[in-house]
Amino acid sequence: MNRVARRFRGLPLRSRLALLVATAVAVAVAVAAAVCWFVVRDALVDSLDDALSENRVPDNWVREMIDENGQCRRTIIGQYDAPNLLKQTVQVVDQTGGSCVVLGKQAIELKEADTEVALRESPGSYHDATASNGSQYRVFTYPLEGTPYAVSAARPLSEVDDTLNNLVLVLVLVAGIGVLGAGGAGLWVARTGLRPVDRLTEAVEHVARTEDLNLRIPVGGDDEIARLSESFNSMTASLASSRDLQQQLIADAGHELRTPLTSLRTNIELLARSEETGRAIPPDDRKALLASVTAQMTELAVLIGDLQELSRPDTGAGGAKVQVVALHDVTRTAIERARLRGPELTITAELAPWYVRVEPPALERAIVNILDNAVKFSPRGGTVEVTLDRGRLTVRDHGPGIPEDELPHVFDRFWRSPSARSLPGSGLGLSIVARTVRQSGGEVTLTAAEGGGTVATVQLPGAATPPPETPLT
Repeated sequence: MNRVARRFRGLPLRSRLALLVATAVAVAVAVAAAVCWFVVRDALVDSLDDALSENRVPDNWVREMIDENGQCRRTIIGQYDAPNLLKQTVQVVDQTGGSCVVLGKQAIELKEADTEVALRESPGSYHDATASNGSQYRVFTYPLEGTPYAVSAARPLSEVDDTLNNLVLVLVLVAGIGVLGAGGAGLWVARTGLRPVDRLTEAVEHVARTEDLNLRIPVGGDDEIARLSESFNSMTASLASSRDLQQQLIADAGHELRTPLTSLRTNIELLARSEETGRAIPPDDRKALLASVTAQMTELAVLIGDLQELSRPDTGAGGAKVQVVALHDVTRTAIERARLRGPELTITAELAPWYVRVEPPALERAIVNILDNAVKFSPRGGTVEVTLDRGRLTVRDHGPGIPEDELPHVFDRFWRSPSARSLPGSGLGLSIVARTVRQSGGEVTLTAAEGGGTVATVQLPGAATPPPETPLT
């Protein structure tokens, strides 16, 4: 059985469909043929019973065939005045279970039902019986009026069997033609129905062979195949977009890495040439070169860290556990770090309690990036205002602001305003902010502030009180 199942599963899909259709039709035809055979047989037997009942041998003739001792006077073999009785075998049955044939060639076996009719315990009986030569007969036994006997009239069942055998031949022929036709129709339907799947398979093989993600399958209708084609087109479009973004990220990262690496190479070559030629670099110039090398190394480290952050899956599974975090405490810690980076600035804070469910390291990095932006673009002696009210974190600086036409691009990777390209940074900070906030179910916006400067707004879902029995970080 397992071998047959494995062999069946090894067949092509269209062959399996055709085989299943043919099998289903064969079973249906077999059941219908069996039902038809039994119905026709019952109808033929009923017709034979009616013939036996309607064409009785006359009672007075039967009485003449029995002497005063209850013995048959003589047996008539195959001769009688009525032609419709020539096929019948007629025998007389007494109450003791004895019998004698008065018409016909073969004696028919007696059954208990025949004796019951002779004893007047039954008004009549229809049943099958076997003749002395082994043939099957249909028997009708009825009482012989005015005597203690019964009459059994029998006709051969071959009248029914011959018709049934012919019917079987017809049913087998029709069933065979039906199964073959069903198999052919099933194969045609399978080929027609699976043609879109063949096109989809060819498209998948083409993509696997050529890596051409621009291939699209024509979609027609709204059935399962059409939905599968739409899903394939959506998948290839997403893969193409992902590949384009990956290539763009690699190109942008290479461009951003080239600048600090070029500067590092130039400075190190100057220091190496000084050592090789023995021509000392003035102390102030040497100090400036070393400071430049340190700054470029720091910029590289920041850029690599930002790239690692952006390389994490968008599902938020970056290794950190999602926890309930006190947003006001994280913001307060980020403000202290920002004050160290901009000691000449005044940073005010009004922080109302708010608890959110996020990855703590990612949230802290995002808030630090927002504050770093505010510190970077604030004028010396300026003020940065930070407020947190019902999950809405606002950071407002008084710097030069961002032009209106540049606002839609501030969260793009590696995008930097032309006016800020001389300042340190990788252009990835706000991209990381947007990604972290979206993963936490929030929203982030950057707008121009009234009177100059920029307002960064982060809205995160949460509550003013922590959930019960929840450890805070």
